[in-house]
Amino acid sequence: MYSTSRRALTRFAAQICQRRGLHAGATGATVNDAEISHFSRLSSEWWDEGGEFSFLHRMNPVRVRFIQEKLAEIARDEALDGGEITQAGSVLQGLDVLDVGCGGGLLSESLARLGARTVGIDASGANIAIASLHASADPSFRLQSSTLPPTAQQSSPGRNSLTYLHTTTDALLDSTSEAPTLSIPRQFDVVTALEVIEHVDNPTHFLDTCCSLVKPGGHLFLSTLARTPLAYALTILFAEHISGKVSKGTHTYSKYINPEELIDFFKNHPESNPAQKWISPEATSYLPRHQAELKGLIYNPLQGGWFLAPRNSMAGAQCNYIFWVRKPKVSNPA
Repeated sequence: MYSTSRRALTRFAAQICQRRGLHAGATGATVNDAEISHFSRLSSEWWDEGGEFSFLHRMNPVRVRFIQEKLAEIARDEALDGGEITQAGSVLQGLDVLDVGCGGGLLSESLARLGARTVGIDASGANIAIASLHASADPSFRLQSSTLPPTAQQSSPGRNSLTYLHTTTDALLDSTSEAPTLSIPRQFDVVTALEVIEHVDNPTHFLDTCCSLVKPGGHLFLSTLARTPLAYALTILFAEHISGKVSKGTHTYSKYINPEELIDFFKNHPESNPAQKWISPEATSYLPRHQAELKGLIYNPLQGGWFLAPRNSMAGAQCNYIFWVRKPKVSNPA
């Protein structure tokens, strides 16, 4: 509905990067300059539903539904007797949400439309420029951006709140780096990093920074690719080299992360306080439902769509998967 030509998007991204002095490699301990350069070159493709990111366009509704349903499930568990039960469709309203590695804004826009006060960040200035331009064409957004000039900011009350920043999780944790004209929370009710961790350097540090940005009792959603022969065959051999649906070099197999590795990280996090582990270390063959959940994301080529595998099914998580984990409610002692 709010479409912009690819040529215009490319021209806008180049102008913004030149005017703001943005570059492909935003400062940060997890940023890989080659990865950022790769996605910056593809930035104009983000809103082409039949192009480079077509699989993400089809996956996005499934990811959003998982986020809504998981938040609603936890809210129902915690509702007082006789209290109002939160429905999945309204569970994001009024929450502060951070979308890490937002790309062109596919997920950020969806979350903002559902009522979340959404902040999208990306290490690629070109991606942020494209996301900002696309959102600025939609009058339903109250938009703030580190790329759009102040005269282009939409500030009418009552609109969906959406902010874009060309930054990293490291820089966001550094209070001196925040844009002085933008009101950004120090921590968020929900942090998402979907299809991001397989593109960063030092994934352990990246996860640490994401965890620090979650409020006590808040939620972290991650999705990535398992390091399995099936994932290599589907995402690199087929998608990049046979079908050509994805540009060569988009994926690096050695950066894929198996579900067990992600679970082990949260069983040991934080190292300083065993009583505040995000996932109980004694959980072996199952994940406690109130602490974490893992579901495979499976593509059905006959239907041209994605669906979720059963809860905590490792067999269904041999390629793409999505993962939810909750931060303990009590903050760790300083």
